[in-house]
Amino acid sequence: MIAKALDTYFPKLATMPALKEDIIAISNIITLKAGTVILKQGAYVKIIPLLISGLAKVFKEDEGGHEVLVYYIKPGESCVMSITSMTRNETSQVKAIIEEDAEVVVIPADKVMMMAKKYPKWNEFMYDLFNVKFEELLTVIKILTFSNKDIRLLEYLKKEVTLKKNPILHTTHQQIAYELGSSREVISRLLKKLENENSIALKQGSIEVL
Repeated sequence: MIAKALDTYFPKLATMPALKEDIIAISNIITLKAGTVILKQGAYVKIIPLLISGLAKVFKEDEGGHEVLVYYIKPGESCVMSITSMTRNETSQVKAIIEEDAEVVVIPADKVMMMAKKYPKWNEFMYDLFNVKFEELLTVIKILTFSNKDIRLLEYLKKEVTLKKNPILHTTHQQIAYELGSSREVISRLLKKLENENSIALKQGSIEVL
């Protein structure tokens, strides 16, 4: 099953038979429920996840306990910041949470270091992933720094419906505020503004992006 997962979602890793065989030998597949914290900020990285289904989110927490969404982890991706922390033998600077029930190929952190030294193809995969996540991070910074709050909120909603392949989001104003580092009152006001502009439709317990 791991072989099929690599072939389907991580073809770059699967093209090198020796690397593929090593990954199969040292990893296993686990199922994680939505809401599971797979990495705590301030903790040492124990495993590197390769997501094959579902969705995960990565957050950064400040000293006051406020969190903001940094990037998503989609099928075919891993958490590049986890790999960076592991490589430096430092505690994680972010927290990762499963957003939708997920299947994950789990690789022990110490084995990842072995593969990095042994296989250039693994490092190539990581560099490509780093570039993708760096672009996402720049987009987040741009939205946070230069965009009006209503534009930032709408971009967030569009991203959510794209990733979840559903125009209707089952969420709360408080949850959105939590992920955007805002307050529920501000988010509620902005959502109402977007509804008046016919960008969204507010329903009980859900938001439809039009």
